[in-house]
Order: sequence, then C-alpha cells, then structure tokens
Amino acid sequence: MTEVARTDRLRLRLVDARDAAVYLDILNDPAFIEHIGDRGVRTLDDAVKSIEEGPVTMQRTRGHSMYMVELLEGAVAVGLSGLIKRDTLEDVDIGYAFLARHRGQGYAFEAAQAVVAHARTLGIPRLVAITTPGNAASIGLLLRLGMCFEGTRSLVEGEPALNLYGMALSRER
Repeated sequence: MTEVARTDRLRLRLVDARDAAVYLDILNDPAFIEHIGDRGVRTLDDAVKSIEEGPVTMQRTRGHSMYMVELLEGAVAVGLSGLIKRDTLEDVDIGYAFLARHRGQGYAFEAAQAVVAHARTLGIPRLVAITTPGNAASIGLLLRLGMCFEGTRSLVEGEPALNLYGMALSRER
C-alpha cells in the first residue's frame, strides 16, 4: 500500500481493490449521497469496479486521486480525501468523505491539510472545491483551510448550483 502523505494521526495512501468494503460504506453513507451524490455503487463488485475506474485510473493518468485515509494507530480506514480532476472544472478539486463514526474528530481537516501540501509538491498551482450550499460542515472546513468562496456553479446543465471555493497554491496565478 503506497503512502502518499502522513500527519500526526493519519496516513493517506492509494486506494485499491482491498478497500472495496470501506469504499462501499463511504459511497452509501446518507451524508455522502445527500451532499456528493448517489454513485449507484451497491455491491462489493460495484465498489471494486468503481475503485478501478475512479481512483486507480485517475492516479495512473493524472498522478493524483482520492486517497484512503486511515488512522496510524491500528490502520483503521476512516474516509477518503484527495485530488480530483473533473472535466467540468478548470482546476484540480480537493475532495473528502468520512464515515459517520469518524466525523467530528478533526480527521477531515487534518487530511485536507495533507492533501493541500501534497498538491503543492505535485506543482498544482491552484485548488478548488465544490460543496452543496447547505453543507455547513464542509463549508467551514474549506474556509478554515484558507479557501475563498468564488460563487456558484452547476457542474451539469440542469443540476442545482454548487458553491465553488478556490485557493492559489503558487504565486504564479
């Protein structure tokens, strides 16, 4: 398992098929479905396919992806955090999703800080983030991370607008 970043409490590593059970749990968490969307991943086989088509392919083609976040102590998987390049956004997007039992402990912010540092090492000049307007916890995290509200944007025509946040990682932009 390839480690991408480490904090005082967490390890961020590449996602692989062995993570299918926790990946399935994350994608089917009610908060994930409400704030991020229903990915239609319902079985372990679906999760393995989604991992291959999502994080594994993005890591191979882009050099970054969503990463599994696990506790250093006990290697317990607690969520996902990482970098996504969406066709509908010009810049790389930071994302995160944590299992309900691991929320409220600062893991999402700690992992997001590690992802921002990792993005800098990759030479990514700017990061953006999207969230539903009613996701107060996510909005608070993004502001605390140093991102600024830039407006609203619909990623798919006809879909509700999302809040768009951004931050420069280098002085060039």
